[in-house]
Amino acid sequence: MTDRVYPKSTAHPPQPLNVSAGANSFPATKAQLYGATRPAYRPQPERRRRSRCCSCCLWFTFLILCLLVLAALAGAVFYVLYRPHRPSFAVNSLRISQFNVTSTKLTSKLDLSITARNPNKKLVFVYDPTAVSAATSSSDVSIGTGTIPAFVHGTKNTTTFKVAISSTSETLDSSAITALKSDLKKKSLPLKFQLDTKVKVKVGGLKTNKVAIRVSCDGIKATVPAGKTPGKASTENVKCEVDVRVKVWKWTF
Repeated sequence: MTDRVYPKSTAHPPQPLNVSAGANSFPATKAQLYGATRPAYRPQPERRRRSRCCSCCLWFTFLILCLLVLAALAGAVFYVLYRPHRPSFAVNSLRISQFNVTSTKLTSKLDLSITARNPNKKLVFVYDPTAVSAATSSSDVSIGTGTIPAFVHGTKNTTTFKVAISSTSETLDSSAITALKSDLKKKSLPLKFQLDTKVKVKVGGLKTNKVAIRVSCDGIKATVPAGKTPGKASTENVKCEVDVRVKVWKWTF
């Protein structure tokens, strides 16, 4: 018998995997996923600046709040110790000796008696010269001006002033003359007075800064002179209000 010859197999034998340092591996590493050459994260300096600005704002706000609390406490202590009250004013009498109205001008002369009272036991008011003005209540037409000299108002003190208010041939526009003549036709002439001044408050040896105040007195019913008989006024229902005037830049409140 002869030997049977078989053909050689043409199948290729398995080749070994060539794993090198530069080839991709499976599964992928973190360096391969995110990139081994990606630069490291570095915080930006702008955020540090923002955090510093926020810290400064917080400290500044805290400081302002502390100052406000201290000011409130100081005000409360001052009120408890001294019990401050505003001064009060009252109109005692009014006498009109002259009141002439022409087609363009006004001439008037009034004698006003007014009382100022300081109700405080420990506070002294130091007044600058006070400007006094008179006007009609309904039409707000000015009929004269006067002045109260500067004075010191002691504790628990009541002082009476006599003020000469006048207007010498003051020129008025046609609308003011018409409104004034319309008021004169009534039985009584409604008038109001306004006092503007600045005052300091003295406590012992300490003095505050000057504060502007305005005293407004309304409700006066006056009669004009008839011949040589002067006109008089009713002051029973007169109310005087004292307001503190605060100036902020160009505005006064």
